[in-house]
Amino acid sequence: MELWVPDLARAEATFGWILTELGWAEHQRWNAGVSWKLGGTYVVVEQSPAVTGPHDRMRAGLNHLALHAGTREDVDRLTRESEANGWKLMFADRHPHAGGPDHYAAFLENSDGFEIELVAA
Repeated sequence: MELWVPDLARAEATFGWILTELGWAEHQRWNAGVSWKLGGTYVVVEQSPAVTGPHDRMRAGLNHLALHAGTREDVDRLTRESEANGWKLMFADRHPHAGGPDHYAAFLENSDGFEIELVAA
């Protein structure tokens, strides 16, 4: 998955923190981007000069990235630590069951409007 971002440093701070916490390792780095890898999957954030506007998860394209985050306790810890690392909790009135009564997850958004869902096993 490759995400084009308006500010690489901001994206690296938020996505880098959460991906590293989930066990991903930095894979590649270049002037305009960085990637993290876990097993056979990798995520890229790149500040491309071809970006034409801000990210809007409500428009066609990526709504959010959902990732397995371990146990419910892991999700709770990451949720507590997320604000200090550039994320804010979405759907706080329904957390941690915003995805339904049998779904335990945290839905987080960074300042560029990218949403991530941390799902408990």
